[in-house]
Amino acid sequence: MPELPEVETVKRGLAPTMEGALLLRAELRRPDLRFPFPENFSATVSGRRIVSLSRRAKYLTIDLEGGDVIIAHLGMSGSFRIESGASPATPDAFHHPRGKDEKHDHVIFHLDAGVGPARVIYNDPRRFGFMDLARRDTLADHAFFRDLGEEPTGNALDAAYLASRLAGRAQPLKAALLDQRTVAGLGNIYVCEALWRAGLAPTRPAGTLVDSRGRAKAGLSGLVEAIRAVIADAIAAGGSSLKDHIQADGSLGYFQHAFSVYDREGEACRTPGCGGTVARITQAGRSTFHCPRCQK
Repeated sequence: MPELPEVETVKRGLAPTMEGALLLRAELRRPDLRFPFPENFSATVSGRRIVSLSRRAKYLTIDLEGGDVIIAHLGMSGSFRIESGASPATPDAFHHPRGKDEKHDHVIFHLDAGVGPARVIYNDPRRFGFMDLARRDTLADHAFFRDLGEEPTGNALDAAYLASRLAGRAQPLKAALLDQRTVAGLGNIYVCEALWRAGLAPTRPAGTLVDSRGRAKAGLSGLVEAIRAVIADAIAAGGSSLKDHIQADGSLGYFQHAFSVYDREGEACRTPGCGGTVARITQAGRSTFHCPRCQK
């Protein structure tokens, strides 16, 4: 599933074409994706100007004039591509196939982008993605958003905040970080990478990073820095092109080439002087990659 850096990359790729454009028509080629489209979805959004694009956790939000917001989630295999004129805005060569089979083109936003017509096409072979509508003034209370924790890219994520969420929790640290109520948008890949950078074991009880007074221990400050750094690096690299993820222009992210532990089972740990070997364990049915020697 695309994680926060992938969704942020998609948002940045779509923004130059979509922001300020007139959404002439939303063409729905089926009545549902993972869930049915909201009633009158096409009629509600068509003919409206797009004010801005933003992201909350793993959700893409498209603000329209008048206060309505399109909420989009990519699911497992969803992707957007941009086409203008007669030629798709994509390069000719790919390391992985892009979503271009038209039978999986389920939503087409027809735009007047000011410099000619454009189409933003949502393609989703598995149809685990979805779209919804909400009002901007009540968006924070929407079921998708109301319980989300702080973003890993904002100043609100600091050691004191994380201590307040982890205090007294006996569950494994990795599981606590994957809980979207703790930090919004963190997924399996980047939690593994952040824990390695911080030198913390994924199996460690989360509450051990908080003292008896509820204050952050030293390791928690390092974890916050690691989370911020790994997310920033992944965004700068355009995300990770694993399985179905591609960027909006059809190109691929390449952060997977910088993985330190994820999907590197049996390889040497990259921590200088460690000498350990990356191991894989299963936690809550998901693979966790870590170095048993230097992550404590």
